[in-house]
Amino acid sequence: MSKAVTKESEDADDEELTLPPLPSGGKNYITPGGYARLRDELLDLIDNERPKIVDVVHWAASNGDRSENGDYLYGKKRLREIDRRIRFLTKRLEIAEVVDPSLHAGSDQVFFGARVTYLDDEGAERTVTIMGIDEADSRESQVSWVSPVARALLRARVGDEVQLPTPGGVRNLEVLEVEYPTSSSMLTGS
Repeated sequence: MSKAVTKESEDADDEELTLPPLPSGGKNYITPGGYARLRDELLDLIDNERPKIVDVVHWAASNGDRSENGDYLYGKKRLREIDRRIRFLTKRLEIAEVVDPSLHAGSDQVFFGARVTYLDDEGAERTVTIMGIDEADSRESQVSWVSPVARALLRARVGDEVQLPTPGGVRNLEVLEVEYPTSSSMLTGS
């Protein structure tokens, strides 16, 4: 009985990650803390992670038969993943436009980097921080500046009521409070 052997194409692993879409104009706004985290990740991949994997692959290749060598096969795959992430981070950092939200400290108007507390039309109070595409984390109540809720809130002032179009209909949001971080907290990422 003959069995066909299939092998995944190595080219399939090398597909470029598609970048999240940017609004027209191609701006990639990011806070100083977010920029520092991406840069640190890139440098760690280049200076630490990649050299370790290269050493493992070199050692595994010197052991002979590469077709059945798990360390070699896994190492090559991991190298492709690291190289893909390095290319992604490099591209993102090249187009990043660092914006320091602390420049708006004391303002009651919503700009990039603001922590906004709002009341929706169902009486629920929510707080979100408007961040860059590459740094927003929904678990931390952070939203990307291109998200619908952020776009609805941007430029509004405390006391303003804005409309948020949703699939279920238009929601009304009332801006209750606007805060900005101090410059020292943005640099540390807190």
